[in-house]
Amino acid sequence: MKLGYFTMPLHPPGSDFSKTIVEDLDQMVTLDWLGYREAWIGEHFTFEWENIPNPDLFIAHAAAITKRIRFGTGVSCMPNHNPAMLAHRIAQLDHQTQGRLMWGVGSSSTPGDYELFGFDSETDDRRSFTLESVKAIQEIWRDPKPGEYTNGHWKFVIPDPVEEIGLKLHLKPFQDPHPPIAVGGVSSNSHTLEIAGQNGWIPLSINLLPIDSLRGHWESYSRGADKTDILPDRENWRIARDIYVAETDEIARREAKEGTLGRDYEKYWLKLLPWSNNLDQFKLDVEMPDDEITLDYLMENVWIVGSPETVALKIRAIFEKTGGFGTLLAMGHEWKPRKQWIDSMTLLADEVMPQVNSF
Repeated sequence: MKLGYFTMPLHPPGSDFSKTIVEDLDQMVTLDWLGYREAWIGEHFTFEWENIPNPDLFIAHAAAITKRIRFGTGVSCMPNHNPAMLAHRIAQLDHQTQGRLMWGVGSSSTPGDYELFGFDSETDDRRSFTLESVKAIQEIWRDPKPGEYTNGHWKFVIPDPVEEIGLKLHLKPFQDPHPPIAVGGVSSNSHTLEIAGQNGWIPLSINLLPIDSLRGHWESYSRGADKTDILPDRENWRIARDIYVAETDEIARREAKEGTLGRDYEKYWLKLLPWSNNLDQFKLDVEMPDDEITLDYLMENVWIVGSPETVALKIRAIFEKTGGFGTLLAMGHEWKPRKQWIDSMTLLADEVMPQVNSF
């Protein structure tokens, strides 16, 4: 099992963006030094907590100050973009990272972003929109034929080439035929992951679901793969989890609950998800009363918290319950004091993963 990172990132409203962006970039340097294989960066325009609107710009900087770690957009929310523009930004970024890029795509789940870009989440089919946008971008990269391209929400025109002056759509990605494409799944029976399986794209499982719900993600992905005779490979499956490791279970539980992880759930996720009618994502049983979703419940059923030995056993249990997966993505937080985050990420890489891979 390989080890990676997924960050929204998360910062409380009112944070100084110029400082948090530097802190987030510094995390990438630390992760690279610790040997993490990849890091995925989120995209949001209207949620103050998740404060990076342009993961491609972040990745361009992060790639320049790191050596080995690969980066992914986590994800490019397709309703926010014109495909012709995004095709060029991702292709250029692929060159700037020299192929250390994965392209995560999604249909977005942010009502404010929908409104900002004129998308109606109640009436518009955002999954079809996303699929059409990705296919349009692939066409631009593969064989951009002159003409008008439109789907009702976006429009672009590829001009006729004029060879003698070099007028033509010319930029292709560094990787052939393009960066690996990934798709995030939320619901336990994710239709989005079914589409991913149908296209052979990388499946990404969100951190908010209880561990027992993750089996449905692979079932959805496999169902899609069966439609096109693609052999689904569990090595490609990424599962994201909130993880905190300390020297003992007692210390880890206390610092997780009283520290940044507890704060981010108490002040953000446990307010956002009821507001958006998505609190059921946390539940083992949809009949559970909402008030039973506490930090203690999350620590037992959603987070992975404990000593290196305890965390290794919990990760192995997820591996066995899901049938196996290739990469564990530790979720990003702005841990303060910062030493707690560095210690946890170090223990995860140096002590936990060797135990996991020795089973």
